[in-house]
Amino acid sequence: MTDRAAAADSTDTDTHTHTDSDTITLGGGCFWCLEAVYEQVRGVLDVEPGYSNGQVRAPTYEQVCRGDTGHVEVVRVVFDPAQVSLRQLLEVFFVVHDPTTLNRQGNDVGPQYRSGIYVHDERQAAVAREVMDEVNAACGGRVVTELAAEHNYWPAEAYHRHYFASHPEQGYCAYVVAPKVDKFRRTFAQLQRS
Repeated sequence: MTDRAAAADSTDTDTHTHTDSDTITLGGGCFWCLEAVYEQVRGVLDVEPGYSNGQVRAPTYEQVCRGDTGHVEVVRVVFDPAQVSLRQLLEVFFVVHDPTTLNRQGNDVGPQYRSGIYVHDERQAAVAREVMDEVNAACGGRVVTELAAEHNYWPAEAYHRHYFASHPEQGYCAYVVAPKVDKFRRTFAQLQRS
């Protein structure tokens, strides 16, 4: 078993080293965008880009980009509920991506870019349903966000971690990721890290 596969197998049980923390998995287009946003949020302890809810074990970025593994690009967000609630994280999620476009975010097209909330327990599912109902009402019933239990999660390759922070001048980062980070900062000033 590769180190990556061993690491992924250990995460299947949703264990992490942060005590008194919670974890939610979110897909909203390219994971570089969501990672860059959630790294700015007060109370977020870790953001890991990965692949979830597909059929292939240990998929590569290239396989997922072809759209034939069933996986969605996601971020696993580990957070301290005493500092930021799941509801607040989901409110950010629905502001920084378009939940009304099926298998698409802007020019990123394919099932790997679908909007999804991948929960780790029924309590999270109840909060997600409540927030989704509110957003769906505000969007005229057009929300296509998938709500499902997280399964077959695999961490993305190491070079995807902190991608925006490491490459802010790269074209995609400058023209796609940066505006989402700016939108978060404008809309959720009270949730920004100090």
